[in-house]
Amino acid sequence: MPPNPRRITVVADSDTRWKWGAAVARQLAPDHVLDAVFLRSRAAPTERQLAEVGIAPDTRRALSAAELADDPQVAGADLLVLALAGGAILALTHGLGRAWEGLAHRPLVVSGYVGVVYEKLVDGLLTRAGTDVVLANSRYDAERFRTAFAGVGVDPDSVVECALPFLDGTPYAPSPERPFTLTFAVQPSVPKGRPARTHLLERAAAHARLHPDREVLVKLRSLPGEQTTHPEADPYQHLVEELAEPAPANLRLVYGHMGEVLDRTDLLVTVSSTAALESMHRGIPTAILTDLGVREAHGNHYFVESGCLASWDDLDAGSLPRVRPEWAAAQGIGVTDPYGAARARISRMRAAGSLPVLRPYYTPQRAGLYLEGALRRHGLDLDGRPLPQAPASGGGVRMVIRRAAGRGAKRLYGVGRRRVAPALRKWGAVG
Repeated sequence: MPPNPRRITVVADSDTRWKWGAAVARQLAPDHVLDAVFLRSRAAPTERQLAEVGIAPDTRRALSAAELADDPQVAGADLLVLALAGGAILALTHGLGRAWEGLAHRPLVVSGYVGVVYEKLVDGLLTRAGTDVVLANSRYDAERFRTAFAGVGVDPDSVVECALPFLDGTPYAPSPERPFTLTFAVQPSVPKGRPARTHLLERAAAHARLHPDREVLVKLRSLPGEQTTHPEADPYQHLVEELAEPAPANLRLVYGHMGEVLDRTDLLVTVSSTAALESMHRGIPTAILTDLGVREAHGNHYFVESGCLASWDDLDAGSLPRVRPEWAAAQGIGVTDPYGAARARISRMRAAGSLPVLRPYYTPQRAGLYLEGALRRHGLDLDGRPLPQAPASGGGVRMVIRRAAGRGAKRLYGVGRRRVAPALRKWGAVG
């Protein structure tokens, strides 16, 4: 390794966002040292989740947003990939812009989306405005992003068309050496609610019983208790124990790298996971489930022109949906060197000399209250400086005591209402 290697830093706050950010880093700068910075949050990935992604960073640290703004190692990187939710990107763009103002060198900052953009397009996009490069995962997204930017006076050329960075793997071919395999790629928060999630699992089990010659895999995202980008209220690991009939032997719950699971998949089934795009890229038959409706809340409306909408009844009857080539092309599927344009923009910006001051679209003058809220949630003030820590005594202690007392009172009330009151009523009836 040279004495002063070029470095690319990825800031992420969950396993999914690390997967995207690390894969983007490898596409943009495969020869750079890869530094990982994980924002301290409830969704910080575990060792198992990091290993499942399959990209090991050269260095790894955990920092708060306030610590990151003043970190000299981050400031000295050549590229910075913000693999975060929009509010965190806004806070860091503001905080880093203030911290780096006047520096002879600053990293070139890249942002984007970890999957398809099917809701809150303007909400999310304007929090990413102001980063040097905003990656759009398809021609369809790039056109929408540029139109939105131009409408609010943001440089539309900062939007660069690419593709999801993990669209790779060997092309699909059936294998006589293994049984036909259907993989149900589940999502932590789609659909919501135990009845809907139980229904989908019951249908997967029913499909396995109907086709005993097939293997049905339920591809899980996390172990119970692990945090993910989107919280999982009703894990399938628990729901499988509550099936109306015991799970058949040819239905299995599996973990692991999505690419490795797809290597043995003949039919990918999901509600709206980005695993569908990975599957389509390989040419694997892919079904977007309609059992719970085609709805914005589920994200499957994004796939209405794909040709892949299907129900469990269709799959039971033997349907093997194939993506429409024209739709696939518009989604960045099958594109050769999808990150060439992004690398070219980065090279042009570097060749032009010093980078402009990093400033988000939302400023104190344009949307001070909104910006202040985003900054406060990440421990920063309007100057981009760390907020003062709340005192650990006096009013702070009294507040903690009041909150604890309130929680205790609520629990006591609940116990009284559920247990003591019925017992008193019963004894009163006996007397």
